[in-house]
Amino acid sequence: MNKVVIFGVGLIGGSFARALRKAGAVRDIVGVGRSSASMARAKELGIIDAIGVTGDASEGALSLAEALHGADLVLLAAPVAQTEAILAAIAPHLQPGTVVSDAGSTKSDVVAAARRTLGDKIAQFVPGHPIAGRETNGPDAAIDHLYIGKKAVITALAENSDADIERVAAAWRACGAIIHRLTPEEHDKVFAAVSHLPHLLAYGLVDDIANKPHADLLFQYAASGFRDFTRIAGSSPEMWRDISLANQPALLAELDAYMAQLTSLRAHLAANDGVALERIYSNAQQARHQWITAIEAAEAPPSPDKAE
Repeated sequence: MNKVVIFGVGLIGGSFARALRKAGAVRDIVGVGRSSASMARAKELGIIDAIGVTGDASEGALSLAEALHGADLVLLAAPVAQTEAILAAIAPHLQPGTVVSDAGSTKSDVVAAARRTLGDKIAQFVPGHPIAGRETNGPDAAIDHLYIGKKAVITALAENSDADIERVAAAWRACGAIIHRLTPEEHDKVFAAVSHLPHLLAYGLVDDIANKPHADLLFQYAASGFRDFTRIAGSSPEMWRDISLANQPALLAELDAYMAQLTSLRAHLAANDGVALERIYSNAQQARHQWITAIEAAEAPPSPDKAE
């Protein structure tokens, strides 16, 4: 690609840029963001070649029209609550031949925002979601190997052309990702269960501990189990606030189901029903072992006799 424009050059957008550059898949990368300091840092680190702004061009920066001119791909890697405003800003400058995608953790709301803002240009928007992350944020967190071996889900629209879908897929493959396909609705239900709910639980537990009068004592003795369970509570609060609200219906359904499970566990505990507790623990242990085994098998390199 000749030019890629990235809105939000933090961990996700910055790692996308670094990976594309390492793969030799792009000539020029333009970064656009809310923080001038953050964008300057991204350029200083060599993540981007130029800075774009949403208003008129300022000193050393491109206007939005200039940034988008001749772009092959635009990636929205900002918090999902900003998606509609960004799409509305780029719509007047979106040229034929430019494909727009996103990296948001919710899809139904993003698709709805795209339909409202892009109008007859909706075919140029190919929604996506890379399944990768860390607990650090900002341009300094960006790494060129974040997506290697990770899934990148494309939730294509009926209006998308095969060529435009392939452009997005090819970009993620260049980053080392493995392409998967879901509908926006399937995506949101799946990730409410396996991503959004765990984040909500981790944040809730740490907040509960932090608000106790003897929090210092509790944190003093918290060890690896607490660290592993709550690791994702170190992620961006703004981002996860937006994700939680954007996927509210599916997340509420999963939260209700989990609360029913907690109620059941509490009843077994109160009744000293060790058999019931062990049955639940054993089922969970077996399911987790099977999941880990499947992941390891999928990530294992092919044996020499099966290599192409």
